[in-house]
Amino acid sequence: MRPEHINVPALPPNPHASGDCRAVASVLARVGDKWSVFVIMQLIGGPQRFNELKRVIGGISQRMLTLTLRGLERDGLVTRTVFPTIPPRVDYELTDLGRGLAEPVKALGQWAFAHLPEIEGARTSFDARNDKR
Repeated sequence: MRPEHINVPALPPNPHASGDCRAVASVLARVGDKWSVFVIMQLIGGPQRFNELKRVIGGISQRMLTLTLRGLERDGLVTRTVFPTIPPRVDYELTDLGRGLAEPVKALGQWAFAHLPEIEGARTSFDARNDKR
């Protein structure tokens, strides 16, 4: 450690319930999950069927899409509507809560897209520095 890094200020104690942290962590894990973000982004445009989602979300398996949709439904972000047709038709749609989350998710995606060249440049520089070791 270099000398300029030895005087690190301590953060003041933060009184909080550890249960709150765990609860928030579980929500952040859901909304920060790669597949959940993709599903939310796809459903911003309106309801879609399972196979439509699977087709537009490249690389997701049927099982992973099922698990992701169930998790989003459990958290109240997505609704599942079954229509009594033959074969049954099932639509997935964002709830009001899900639409509220869609805006920050969309903003995060726009930020990532806008800064992609900078991030790729930083990765290249980092990799070049670490390859010399």
